[in-house]
Amino acid sequence: MGFLSRIRRLISGQPPLTGGIAIYAPVSGDIVAIEKVPDVVFAEKIVGDGIAIDPKGEFMVAPIDGTIGKIFETNHAFSIESPQGLELFVHFGVGTVELKGNGFKRLAEEGQQVKAGEAILAFDLAYLRDKVDSLLTPVVLANMEDIKQLDKAQGSVIAGKDIIFTVQM
Repeated sequence: MGFLSRIRRLISGQPPLTGGIAIYAPVSGDIVAIEKVPDVVFAEKIVGDGIAIDPKGEFMVAPIDGTIGKIFETNHAFSIESPQGLELFVHFGVGTVELKGNGFKRLAEEGQQVKAGEAILAFDLAYLRDKVDSLLTPVVLANMEDIKQLDKAQGSVIAGKDIIFTVQM
């Protein structure tokens, strides 16, 4: 467990973690290696390690139980923190910020407590397909310094139902 997570857990009085923490798919689709995202910030893991998903469907959901940290003004990305101190960042596509929110709808609010699988954002895949550089949706752990091990899944996933990776802190 990383130093920051240990401090948070001590202050909050949480018991020590045992076993892994499951992270669920925030969008349905096919898992793709994070290195394949056509954006250096994600491909080179500058913001953290994780996976990307070639999306299907119409909703981005909470990948874990937790508190929504930030929802970007353009409604294309959000962050969420679990009670255990995991910090996740979900970013729909590459080039989506330039759309200024077109193709996206906010369904939740910053600071809101959510359960894994609850809808956070809606998206119009047909509209977005022709407007952005890539639809690949990175899902990254922003606090990799607190992570001991990250086990990534492969294949097709359903939002809120299938595990995309398991984390050991």
